[in-house]
Amino acid sequence: MMTYAIGLNFHGIGKPKRVLEPGEAPYWVSLGKFEYMLDQVAAAPDPSRFVITFDDGNLSDHDIALPALTARGLQAHFFVLTSRIGQHGALDAGHIRALRDAGMTIGSHGIDHVAWPTLNDTALERELRDSRVRLEDICGQQVTEAGIPFGRYDARVLKALRAANYATAWSSDSGKFRTHAFLRPRTSLRGDMSESMTTLILSGQMSPLRRLRRALGMTQRRWMVTG
Repeated sequence: MMTYAIGLNFHGIGKPKRVLEPGEAPYWVSLGKFEYMLDQVAAAPDPSRFVITFDDGNLSDHDIALPALTARGLQAHFFVLTSRIGQHGALDAGHIRALRDAGMTIGSHGIDHVAWPTLNDTALERELRDSRVRLEDICGQQVTEAGIPFGRYDARVLKALRAANYATAWSSDSGKFRTHAFLRPRTSLRGDMSESMTTLILSGQMSPLRRLRRALGMTQRRWMVTG
C-alpha cells in the first residue's frame, strides 16, 4: 500500500543572529508560530505522517528547535550549509553532534547557498561531495539526505545526487509525498502565513488546479537540463 506524508520546512526561528541574505527574512518565523506548528503536529492522530525539516544550519536549529522538538517527542531532519559551520549565528560542530545525539537526522544543504542548476558539473559535484564529507567527519556516520537549496533542481541535479549516493532529496514543491520516493517535496513555512494557511498546509490538501500545476512543474524539472 502506497503511503504519503507531509513535509514541513523551516529556516530560522525568532530573531536572526546573523546578517540575512536578500530574500531570507520572510522565511524566519516567530517562536509562537513555530511552537503552534509543532503543537499541531504533536496533537495529530498520527504525527508520523509529518516530516519536519530545517534548512541552512542556523543557530536557532539548536537553541530553539531542538528543545521544542524533544519536549514534544518529535524528530526532524536538519540540512546544513557547511561553509557556515562555526560562523556567528550558525551551527558549529558541537551543535551538529548534539542534534545527532538527540536522534535528529543530519543532511547536506551544500557548501554555499547557491542554486545547484546554475553550477557546472565540477562545481555541482564538489557541493554534493565535499559538504557530505565534512558532515560525516563531524557526525561520525553516513549522510544520505540532501535538502535542495531554494528548491531548485533539474534532471542533471537529480542525476548528480543519485551518482553521489544520496538516498533522498528534499525539494520545495509543497503538498504530500510518497514515503519511499527519492524526491520528496516540502512546504517552506513563512513568517507571514496566516493561521488558516498553516491549517491548509497541515491538511496536505491542494486545489485540483494547484495540484495539476505542481505535478506538471515537477515533471518538467525532472526532464529539464540547465547549466
